[in-house]
Amino acid sequence: MFKRFLLALVSIFAAWTAIDLLLHRFVLGSLYSSTPELWRPASELNFPLIYGVVVVLIASFFLLFELLVSPKTLVSGLKFGALLGVAIGLSVGFGTYIHMPVPFGLAWGWFLGGWVKALVAGAILGALPRP
Repeated sequence: MFKRFLLALVSIFAAWTAIDLLLHRFVLGSLYSSTPELWRPASELNFPLIYGVVVVLIASFFLLFELLVSPKTLVSGLKFGALLGVAIGLSVGFGTYIHMPVPFGLAWGWFLGGWVKALVAGAILGALPRP
């Protein structure tokens, strides 16, 4: 199981990094630019914390899938990712919108981005080789 976890960790981390780059830099970049007072400058970002949160989220995805989903197939991975993605995307996107004056389009972008990232993670988990 440890080898599958490492494969999942690396695969999901790479996929999420690519999605985040596209989403935050190109798709949502203008919305961030319209509210500069809300965001820390890049020099103040805490990268160990960022990567730690991502690793814990990936580990949680992996363990929930391994412990609760059966059979472990691509279809079950996509269903798992879709369901968990709605929960994560909704809480991140619209949960933040409730408490911060972010643009409504940004809330939608975070919701959809979280859902897509969870779908991708579910697909990766469902496609992992099994012994």
